[in-house]
Amino acid sequence: MEWESPEDGTLTEIYVEEGGKVNVGDKIAFIGGEGEAAPAEAKEEKKEAKPEAKEEKKEQTETEKPASAKEKEAETAPPQESKKETKAAEPKKPAAAKPEEKAPATGESRVKASPLARRVAAELGVDISSVKGSGPDGRVTETDVRAASKSKGAPKQAAAPQIQAGEGARINLSGMRKIIAERLVASKGPVPHFYLNIEIDAGPLMAARAELKSAGEGSDSAKITVNDFVLKASVEAAARVPKANASFDVDAIVQYSDVNLAIAVAIEDGLVTPVIRAAQGKSLREISEAVKDLAHRARNKRMKPEEFQGGTFTVSNLGSYGIDNFSAIINPPQGFILSIGAIVKKAVIDNCDQIVVGQRMSIGMSCDHRVIDGALGAEYLKELRQLLENPALLLI
Repeated sequence: MEWESPEDGTLTEIYVEEGGKVNVGDKIAFIGGEGEAAPAEAKEEKKEAKPEAKEEKKEQTETEKPASAKEKEAETAPPQESKKETKAAEPKKPAAAKPEEKAPATGESRVKASPLARRVAAELGVDISSVKGSGPDGRVTETDVRAASKSKGAPKQAAAPQIQAGEGARINLSGMRKIIAERLVASKGPVPHFYLNIEIDAGPLMAARAELKSAGEGSDSAKITVNDFVLKASVEAAARVPKANASFDVDAIVQYSDVNLAIAVAIEDGLVTPVIRAAQGKSLREISEAVKDLAHRARNKRMKPEEFQGGTFTVSNLGSYGIDNFSAIINPPQGFILSIGAIVKKAVIDNCDQIVVGQRMSIGMSCDHRVIDGALGAEYLKELRQLLENPALLLI
């Protein structure tokens, strides 16, 4: 997501590398006053030198403290005075050994790592010098440190297999792809999915679309598409069957008063689901315009975080990719997701028992069985079928 800075000035310092993860309130960058020089090199040198200074100070304290304690013991214990004096006279032996023992820590300070990565490494007890960085120029990020922490102590055979020459490349997960993976595991595992499928007559839908086109309805960018009809019908069906517009919440089922439609949009890094809020009160034209705006901004990473939140169900359409039918995974905590396939021509039997060429569309409904039973899901799909096979109802 792109975020426009509310302040004018010059970006002089970046604390978190691209793809890094930060807590709310953490610093991510510094913007200097207008005309202020960005001391990038000085800042970098300061970051590299500071840990070394801390290590040297720590080593000095550790070497001086035992010697001081031993000298004090020598003064307060006359019977062993000669023995204590001998020991006190050789404080440089342990001091000489200390730097060798601390060598990894000194090397640790020279590792390229973000400040957050160093802090997390200290908290988790991870030797940052042993972590392989995935950032620019091998820079260690917070994600790398957490991954190393999880694999700490694991046997070597449990590690991911190394790709041999000629087998392709190992691509590190982007922040978005990691979130997608986490959410899908959180959905497919705990959520008891079941699937319903119908095939509708898409002939009337295609006829309505053709009629709008022949009437000179809008330019290519403003025209109403088949997907717009599907989205409007899915919203209207949810309004007619409000029990399906719900989610599971530990010890209760939450039924929503508004139909907040989430649309799956494929972008370069993965998949996002922007939301049209209170879609039950929007016309076919308004839904069409809202979808085009959300999809455009999502692909250009110009959406606000709240525009991805609060959906009550999702529609995923892979028909334009030539997929006839599929079963989607629920986007928690939503109660169901629709999977829309392509419109295909096939031989069908009409009302006069004649074999004719028909146009059919497959629609799948993945349901959370804790919220939606088979009968309730079937009732929703019945309403959806009626609306799509009678598209004039969507214009009222």
